[in-house]
Amino acid sequence: MTDDVPELRASDADRERVAEVLRDAVAEGRLDMEEFEERLDATYRARTYGELAPLTRDLPVGAVAVPKVDMVKKSGVPDGSWADRIVGGEGSSTGGVAVMSGFQRKGRWTVPRRFNCFAFWGGGEIDLREANFADREVVINCIAIMGGMQVTVPPGVEVVVRGIGIMGGFDHREEGVPGDPGAPRVIVTGFAFWGGVGVERKRTREQRQELREERRREKLARREQQRELRASIRDEQYEAHHEMLDEHRDMWRHAHGDRRDRGRRSRERDED
Repeated sequence: MTDDVPELRASDADRERVAEVLRDAVAEGRLDMEEFEERLDATYRARTYGELAPLTRDLPVGAVAVPKVDMVKKSGVPDGSWADRIVGGEGSSTGGVAVMSGFQRKGRWTVPRRFNCFAFWGGGEIDLREANFADREVVINCIAIMGGMQVTVPPGVEVVVRGIGIMGGFDHREEGVPGDPGAPRVIVTGFAFWGGVGVERKRTREQRQELREERRREKLARREQQRELRASIRDEQYEAHHEMLDEHRDMWRHAHGDRRDRGRRSRERDED
């Protein structure tokens, strides 16, 4: 947490991230239940980053430790952004050929401004999910003769398909999806005869794992909120029950007092 943004408003997601860190910390014995409850209560009452930051500041960071939650809203381009992946240059591979065989371009590689590939009785896999790009607009030119090719792009990339198919085809399903600001544009073109070129948008394994982890945290947060809601309802019911008992006691005292008064007056009349 930097000192220049302590008054920025925190979101519900920011509070849930801090709550998750606190739950991990109490599970590892770094916080006792009393301190955990105090910090959790302060988390859900916090309105700014300045209020959230101290709640995880003393928790250690390490391979097996609870990580600190970064409360800084980063402006501009984050690490691993599209600006970092558009690197210029000529590209690490300019084409691929598969004749009764196959080829792959995947992992960390640089896509040139134009990538030409040819498949005859074979297939090719062109995976751009972890790739860098020589330019903001790249062309994947595919010639598939009685063969097939698969182009995989990451989320956020704009896709344009301009290929021609004769007794074959090009996959247009990913067209029309707006790209992220600063993301590259991928143009898939070429010719398919008795073959096909598929285009799909897919996350990497690490991104899918992060998404599952985020959903898990959200699920745990919802469970915590439900537990707190049930506890609040129980407290309200407990208070209502005690109020009802107090009312019954007051009614009993009042009725018992009236009987005593009537008995005393009756005894006084008898004595007279």
